[in-house]
Amino acid sequence: MNRQIAKLGAGLLVCYLILFAQLNRTTVFGAQRLKDNPENTREIIRDYDGPRGSIATADGVVVARSVDTEAGSQFEQMRTYPEGDLFAHVVGHYSLNLGSTGVEDTYNSELVGRTLDLSFRDLNDLFVERDRVGDLTLTLRADAQTVARDALGDRRGSVVAIDPRTGEILTMWSFPSYDPNAIASQDFGAANDAFNLFDGNDAKPLLAKAYRERYFPGSTFKIVTAGAGLESGDITRDEPVYPASNEYVPPQTSRPLRNFGGSTCGGDLFEILRVSCNTAFAEMAIDLGPDAMIDTAEDFGFNQDVPIDLPSPAVSNYPTDFDQNLPALAQTGIGQNDVASTPLQMAMVAGAVANGGAIMTPHVLQTVRDDEGTVVDTFEANEWRRAMSDDTAATLREAMVGVAENGTATNLRIAGFEVGGKTGTAQLGTDPPRSHAWIVGFAGPPGGEATVAVAVIVEGQEGASEQTGGRVAAPIARAVMETILAGQGAG
Repeated sequence: MNRQIAKLGAGLLVCYLILFAQLNRTTVFGAQRLKDNPENTREIIRDYDGPRGSIATADGVVVARSVDTEAGSQFEQMRTYPEGDLFAHVVGHYSLNLGSTGVEDTYNSELVGRTLDLSFRDLNDLFVERDRVGDLTLTLRADAQTVARDALGDRRGSVVAIDPRTGEILTMWSFPSYDPNAIASQDFGAANDAFNLFDGNDAKPLLAKAYRERYFPGSTFKIVTAGAGLESGDITRDEPVYPASNEYVPPQTSRPLRNFGGSTCGGDLFEILRVSCNTAFAEMAIDLGPDAMIDTAEDFGFNQDVPIDLPSPAVSNYPTDFDQNLPALAQTGIGQNDVASTPLQMAMVAGAVANGGAIMTPHVLQTVRDDEGTVVDTFEANEWRRAMSDDTAATLREAMVGVAENGTATNLRIAGFEVGGKTGTAQLGTDPPRSHAWIVGFAGPPGGEATVAVAVIVEGQEGASEQTGGRVAAPIARAVMETILAGQGAG
């Protein structure tokens, strides 16, 4: 009898061990698989119908919040966006059936209070029932964002402004945008209809073009070419002096590369940057060779994953396989051929010049606060890449100031501030001619640190002259920088 009891006990023990192992396999080792199962909607519904923190700009404007629904609604709360389309590409939207984008996606755990800093502050949190949400403060300013929207108007394009010292994104606007309230609606049929309408629009209003779309950067890329020359030591501020010419014929071809409008230009580095001389910069790229151009472009962030705290940033491109194609190399020296950049990338190029060669990690989060208003997390500024040496950056900064003072970027000047800039025009090959108008630049107190860097692209403008960027894009950039400088207490 005792032997039978012992066998029964051993059998029960084995069953218990099997059950214990299966329980741990399911709840511990299989937890992520269960969480990722598309049929498991418990976590999605829990987050959607639970408390969710607000999102506000650096100057205190609430851009996302949860509000109580009407009595009888299926859910207790609904996400709303008081500023409509103004911050849609940064903040994103939060929808039960269409998912989340932007900050709503990146910082979901903070917004619903599931991070350690928010869920457990002290021992009292073990015994107190309260909504442990996180309220986010962004680096963007509503005043500058509004100016960017109004200055760009109904023209397609993007505006990006950053603090080159910290990587804080101060403005990020693209037109067209979309109203996230339509997608966040709890009338799911209407939300789907709105999404399909936006998604089917050829202008791509759902796409955050400021950091997720690439364009030919045109002559703004000459900053990178000049940086490669200075870093190599083959180019100085005084030598070489490129001969005055209205065309340049690269090796391996008989087809000349010309200046805009057939103009003639040449001179030292400062002069060819001031007038944006195509022939000189194409020749410079050939003289430097592909390795120097590739290395410098990648130091500036081309061909690299950008560590911005927003989903799916595009990688800006500089070609790496020229296969002895020297005409293509010459074209890249002036931002053509297969060179493609996001507006954010070109803002970081200008920021690197302004910040002694250092590119800081770009970010939109400033702080996270708990439900009592206590700061529990702050985005710490850190250097992402070293684009060039301090000396190279200082030379390029001086050259870009010259472009703004008496070159193609004079419309960027701001009284009382040191401003540097570089225009760009990317021809689209249409008839009649149309082009993307670019401007990049920076501003700060005379002799001090630049506190803002900017990039503006206005798509598909009539004409294709080197003055297009200065005439069309520069006034937008100037208005945004003036607003930011005033908000920093510099105006």
